[in-house]
Amino acid sequence: MNNLITILANSQRQFINLSRISIFIVMAWIGGLKVFQYEADGIVHFVANSPFMSFFYTKKAPEYTNYKNPEGKTVQKNIDWHKENGTYLFAYGLGAVIVIIGVLTLLGIWYSNIGLWGGLLTFGMSLITLSFLITTPEVYVPNLGGDFPTPHYGFPYLSGVGRLVLKDVIMMAAGLICASDCAGKIKQKQAKRYLVTS
Repeated sequence: MNNLITILANSQRQFINLSRISIFIVMAWIGGLKVFQYEADGIVHFVANSPFMSFFYTKKAPEYTNYKNPEGKTVQKNIDWHKENGTYLFAYGLGAVIVIIGVLTLLGIWYSNIGLWGGLLTFGMSLITLSFLITTPEVYVPNLGGDFPTPHYGFPYLSGVGRLVLKDVIMMAAGLICASDCAGKIKQKQAKRYLVTS
């Protein structure tokens, strides 16, 4: 047990780098998927209801509810609506931004100034994502009624979509840890320069 404690205590820097790699994998994968129709369709309820992003779309919420494509299926009239809405164009741009943030965070392993921005942008992006818990109706279990309605709907009963959003709490913390580590390295370099010049 003491050996394990020693290994863990001496491995913090490697674990912070693992956090950077993890953020990069998530960002590159999710950002890269934004070029595909099903993923672009899948974020419409978030964007359309968000005060930070809804202006990117031409249609107002909740019109999108009539044009949902189930994952793995495409309905042409829905695709046409999403093209008019700007769904796909926005998704391409968002995907590129997400991938760039992931790359910046990963580069923090070697370049502290770049990694600092990556960590801060990861934190900021996570804050926006977590705001969906307030703005997006689909994050909570709906009350569908019926003969035997469930008593478990609305806040705090997260739907599958809501549980996906809540995980960004971890991403937010990881982004700050990576930014803090880079800031520490920058401060060390500044202190060394001061000692050399003084």
